[in-house]
Amino acid sequence: MPLFVILGVSMSGDIVWSITATALVVFMVPGLALFYGGMDRSKNMLNMLNMNMYCLGIVPLLWVTFSWTLGNSSDGSGFWGGDLIGNWDQFGLNGMNLQPDSLIGVAFLMTFASITPALISGAVADRMKFSAWALFVPVWVLLVYTPVTYWVYSGWHAEMGALDFAGGTAIHINAGAAALALILVLGKRKGWPSETSPPHNLPLVMLGTGILWFGWFGFNVGSTTEGTTQAVQSLLNTFVAAAAGMIGWLLIEKIKDGKPTTLGACSGVVAALVAIPPAAGHVGGLASIIFGLVAGIGCYFLIGLKNKLGYDDSLDVVGVHGGGGIIGGLLLGLFADNSAINAEPGGFQDGVFFGGGELFIDQVLAMASVIGFSFVLTFVIAKAIDATVGLRVSEEDEVAGLDQSQHSETAYNL
Repeated sequence: MPLFVILGVSMSGDIVWSITATALVVFMVPGLALFYGGMDRSKNMLNMLNMNMYCLGIVPLLWVTFSWTLGNSSDGSGFWGGDLIGNWDQFGLNGMNLQPDSLIGVAFLMTFASITPALISGAVADRMKFSAWALFVPVWVLLVYTPVTYWVYSGWHAEMGALDFAGGTAIHINAGAAALALILVLGKRKGWPSETSPPHNLPLVMLGTGILWFGWFGFNVGSTTEGTTQAVQSLLNTFVAAAAGMIGWLLIEKIKDGKPTTLGACSGVVAALVAIPPAAGHVGGLASIIFGLVAGIGCYFLIGLKNKLGYDDSLDVVGVHGGGGIIGGLLLGLFADNSAINAEPGGFQDGVFFGGGELFIDQVLAMASVIGFSFVLTFVIAKAIDATVGLRVSEEDEVAGLDQSQHSETAYNL
């Protein structure tokens, strides 16, 4: 195995790449903050940045103490370490000193845990107390994200044979279901839907999209477990799917609305980047184009459901992340292809189009379980917080803007 020398210390190429991938995913969080912030109202820009960056502060502390061991440590016996939740063997990273191969896994998956609640922030823009958000994030990570990530990668999902290469179910579907529950408890923004506000800074949205696209290579390629072929295939799939998502959204936007938009191009890229993670290392050929096109076009229509059904999803988290994640998981059940990744068959279940069939059913069961669990438990958590510290700012604070009312700052001193 090739060796690299960094600051005089020899490390394997795998470790070097994992360190790089971890840094790329960390960079996604400020990218997401800019993406959401540019879409938000100018008077709430700093609040959105703070909601995202707060996740990089609180979640790593929770991850290295409780969530790593409960979300990943398994011995396959009893309740603790069985099918539903991990055990306490690695509490506080117990016994993991001088184990770089293990510690880099802790660090890499910690970035997944950090960005997942940040995704939810876009759904509650303009109206949630920052103090309520500060309480919600650690409670949700511990009670919802931790068991879900265990199910997907160590527990009953993995044993069943369901696939989630880089977080489609554990991250995006999980966040989308939680976002829907949270906004139902939180309620609609003042004046919505009759009063709407366009994105206040589209260049920031574009910049955030570029950062997310860049970081997503770490997100997907960093999840590689089967060697060089899978790594390169996941990189190619990520790139091509995002490109197809952009084109798909722009095409349907031109057909339906008459003009392609900057926001549409960015939304198409993100929708496809949401759809491809569960399959990035499990599909080959031109499947990534299909993932991107279906996600771009599908999510365009899915975000319209909020107006028809009456839920105020401020920045389309439910439609793009929840909907895009489901699209990716279902398409994976059709297109998973061992022959594209492994020299010998048997690494994972094939999809319907490659001689399988059971995988599609397993994907549906896995996604449905996460949607139900995340929605119900998030609803309970939101209700509990609302009954104690309160979820929502006052009408006066909402009108004034959350930058001033929650942080005593302004993003733009004009």
